[in-house]
Amino acid sequence: MDIKKYVYSLALANNTNNPFEIAENKGIIVLMEPLGSIHGYYSKALRTKFIHINENMDEHKQLFTCAHELGHALLHPNLSTPFLRDSTLFSINKLEVQANRFATCLCYPPEYLKTEFEGCSICQISEALCLPMSLIEYAMR
Repeated sequence: MDIKKYVYSLALANNTNNPFEIAENKGIIVLMEPLGSIHGYYSKALRTKFIHINENMDEHKQLFTCAHELGHALLHPNLSTPFLRDSTLFSINKLEVQANRFATCLCYPPEYLKTEFEGCSICQISEALCLPMSLIEYAMR
């Protein structure tokens, strides 16, 4: 599956790149909860999909976490995923890599990266967004 094309068509169909709005449009329940050091996770119970997000994170992290878990909900709908922690951004697990790519493409489409970070290197963009360079490279390809 081409994740970038899927994200582009999803954003176009929903007229937004906001993962909270897309989740709502898809009937996925987003719950804000005190999760300690856990950023979030996806679960499914009785055919109902849930995205759990740590209410104690800043808005930027909540947005990316929602996008990551939305990736799981749409790409891996029948799997309840392991918890997203800081280290999963660097995970080599196939499902986590796919969800990270999904989230990066949704939150930071190529047009946004090229406009907002004009003249910046991939390394500088990576540092500014606190994302691995491999994700920025993937989104900009």
